Amino acid sequence: MSQETPQAAAQTTPAAHSHTPSLLRAFATVGGYTLLSRITGFARDTLMATFLGAGVVSDAFLVAFTLPNLFRSLFAEGAFSASFVPIFAQRLEQDGVEKAKQFADEAFALLAAVLLVFSILMIIAMPLVLYLIAPGFDKVPGQMERTTELARIAFPYLFFIALTMLQSGVLNAFHHYAVAAAAPVLLNITLIGALLIGVGTDSDRALFLSWGVFVAGVVQFLWLAAEYRRVGMRFKLMWPRLTPDVKLLLMRMLPVAFGAGIYQVNILVNKSLASLVGPGAISWINWADRVNLLPVGIFGTAIGIALLPLLTRQIQAGNEAGAIANQNRAIEISLLLTLPAAGAIAILAGPITSVLFEHGAFTPFDRDAVAAALLAFSFGLPAYVLNKGLTPGFFGRHDTKTPVKAATIALVVNIGLNLAFMPFLGHIGIALGTSISAWLNAGMLGFILYRRGHLVPDARLKRRLPRMILATIAMMAALWGGLVLILNHYWALFGEPGVASGNNLTRGLALLVLVCGGGAVFAVSALLMGAAKPSDLNNFRRRPATAASVPPSA
Repeated sequence: MSQETPQAAAQTTPAAHSHTPSLLRAFATVGGYTLLSRITGFARDTLMATFLGAGVVSDAFLVAFTLPNLFRSLFAEGAFSASFVPIFAQRLEQDGVEKAKQFADEAFALLAAVLLVFSILMIIAMPLVLYLIAPGFDKVPGQMERTTELARIAFPYLFFIALTMLQSGVLNAFHHYAVAAAAPVLLNITLIGALLIGVGTDSDRALFLSWGVFVAGVVQFLWLAAEYRRVGMRFKLMWPRLTPDVKLLLMRMLPVAFGAGIYQVNILVNKSLASLVGPGAISWINWADRVNLLPVGIFGTAIGIALLPLLTRQIQAGNEAGAIANQNRAIEISLLLTLPAAGAIAILAGPITSVLFEHGAFTPFDRDAVAAALLAFSFGLPAYVLNKGLTPGFFGRHDTKTPVKAATIALVVNIGLNLAFMPFLGHIGIALGTSISAWLNAGMLGFILYRRGHLVPDARLKRRLPRMILATIAMMAALWGGLVLILNHYWALFGEPGVASGNNLTRGLALLVLVCGGGAVFAVSALLMGAAKPSDLNNFRRRPATAASVPPSA
């Protein structure tokens, strides 16, 4: 991680800013902390499944928590970050820290004002909003009223977390990735604490969780504010003004907001349809998606966060060859990590669900329902991460419209597939339709970048991709054989239809052996087949300034 301070950066020439950490090194930093957040997230989800189960209570909280999360993706991780980071990085590269800081202050004032008004309106209109996004709740007595109360408590989280994401974008532009990447851990710890307090006081556990969401937003904001000041950046409170940079930000936000809105509409449609399947369906989809999002969150988030400021600075410095080389490496890293992850989840969907969630109020029926959805989600896992790695190729070049068009087509296809699959597959059809549409989206983005000359597959990527696939197949075969061997000795260890799983410790150890064994098989196969090389680890210590730093033929 670069230790250059804003004050020092202001005294350097624009060329000096192109001396950035390598993509792999930045990816390792973000990915490592994201892994920690995912581990604590799994602890949170396991406790929620244990103490809430999969039913009307968990459905109510998950919908209440979904609302601020969806708009967080729209305002912060979607339109705002994708538009703010390239402009801030450009100001930093070309005009120095003072101009960049001024733009950050103006953006902060705008975002805070918009979010404050929006949050107040949403809290007032919450009953109507819930009737639109969860119509099935109206069939369960008291469900709509319970969800409304929980959503009104949790929604202010949006205000704090969106401003937190702005601080995160500034820190990432200075290559300070660690503190921002660690912030989600605080959300999980806060929610775990809130749930345990609710359990200990024998009170409404969902109510305690909703208050935990609110508190977590404040805690995360203060956490990043400390690091923000440490690097020499301080927000100057001001009235929102339509300065030229703010107007540029708004112009670029509009298509991205539409695109992010499309994605959020996709999520809302999935949850709305799941609410019609019956009680518990939203929870089944949620638990399955949470497992599938572990590699997406670690790999996809890390690649997207690390790649966007890096590509923007290389393009602004005229280093197009370096940007294309890093785009290739992003695709290579994405597939090297997600192909085996998808294969392992597909084979081990049942054991994973059994070990993580089948405790307390979580029944064998819930386990089988979640495992089936997880299998369907695993098919789209590599595509989810590829989308994260391909969109910076557009945003870094200030093209915010093309990803919107691709997302719109994917949304229409997803809705059509969901409606077609649901009568036969229920909640599983929702997961399958989402996976297929994710591959369509990734395919369109990759094809367009290729046609524009911004994605030129190099010899290394072409050589390694088929070898990754073969190594993944070898791993899946080993996992299948190992699972059959274990079940021959411990029947129903991971459960059977209507039959609970076996001893907690035994099934946990068995899953650990399978995962470690499968990982070892993939690692050895990848090395023997040439899908990866030990020398690749040296890239984590490199700090390239040119395309030569990441040779395409390596």
